[in-house]
Amino acid sequence: MAIAVTPPRGMRDFLPADKALRERSLGIIRESFRAHGFDEIETPVMEDSARLHSGLGGDNEKLGFAVLKRGLGQADVAAAAAQDDLLSLADLGLRFDLTVPLARFYATHRAALPTVFRSIQIAPVWRAERPQKGRYRQFMQCDIDIIGEAGTLAEIELITATAATLDLLGLQGCSIRINDRRILSALLAHWGVAAELTERALIVIDKLDKIGVDGVATELGALGIDAPGLAALLTELGTGGWSLGGALESGALDSSAPAWLDPTAFADLTALRAALPGVDLLFDPTLVRGMGYYTGTIFEISHPSLGYSLGGGGRYDGMIGRFLGTDVPACGFSIGFERIVDLLEADAASADLAVVLVHDKDADPARLVALKRDLVADGLRVRLERRTKNLKALLDRAGEAGYGRFAFVTAKTQTAADLDFKPLGA
Repeated sequence: MAIAVTPPRGMRDFLPADKALRERSLGIIRESFRAHGFDEIETPVMEDSARLHSGLGGDNEKLGFAVLKRGLGQADVAAAAAQDDLLSLADLGLRFDLTVPLARFYATHRAALPTVFRSIQIAPVWRAERPQKGRYRQFMQCDIDIIGEAGTLAEIELITATAATLDLLGLQGCSIRINDRRILSALLAHWGVAAELTERALIVIDKLDKIGVDGVATELGALGIDAPGLAALLTELGTGGWSLGGALESGALDSSAPAWLDPTAFADLTALRAALPGVDLLFDPTLVRGMGYYTGTIFEISHPSLGYSLGGGGRYDGMIGRFLGTDVPACGFSIGFERIVDLLEADAASADLAVVLVHDKDADPARLVALKRDLVADGLRVRLERRTKNLKALLDRAGEAGYGRFAFVTAKTQTAADLDFKPLGA
């Protein structure tokens, strides 16, 4: 009986061309972030289970992969199951994001870090998701965070660096939706939402792009939220943008602004927009971001061809204080790498520098390696391929692997100068 050879569900293998595109893209992201003054760190793939399930990770805590304690027996498992406490069997877990590990990292190494610390983390994370396009159980995150900066300079730097990185990747047409948790809180208070229903109401509003205005209005109604004209109000919120605030004068909203719009938070957002003239920044009061740890500004990357975000982040001033006992301001932005890389194209310039030498079966190995060595010294990437009857299939596979040119090694080929390169597919 054959053994299944597919990867675990929600996890993937990458063929050479896919891997090359991913590594090139990661290199662009890494160098762009570094150019903006961020420094890369690395944290373990596992953290203590108690830390991962301390309330810092929001709903993602429910999706964490647990690592069982060593030496457990059937009796231990049965006892934990009887008490509906299987989590007590785990002492470690795979990280489900990079923010919780960063908070622990900062608490551990604070004395060795600058007063304002700008970090890069580019690494895989794991979640027990229901796999679908753009959503996997193992995926790469590309995070930048600023810890120790309480002012809007942090948001400005993060958004500037992220927008510049998207441009370098060649991703056109992106905009950044922005909101503030204070605005959301004021909106829910205006609707008369009880404090104990706040988080549930936010989760429902966060579904707006999935279930639409009527679906959100229905679910909010089921929670007992019955604001007059709720569906119409949700539509207005999603399309009003900056016009909802009217004209700002001395930080005050004009008479056309809705009564629930927090004036201080909206003034902060308009100041961000003024500081980021080259970024398409859209005010969206329905933007929630599902993580409960956000305390202020939140933002997401949107693309006109997609119904989901390409990344996001926000301010999470209360998280690090859970480790240190004293609050430290923090803000971060994460690029959704798996979604973005699907929109990118292979680098034609890199393909042109990758060549295939097609040789006969009896070609002298020493001569082949000498030719290869000389071409590599000239900055080329070189693959040796023995000629087959189906030459087209051989060259097609090389093209799929990112090679752009080929040449035949014949009896007359003595040096690299004798090679006659042709584009693959010609």
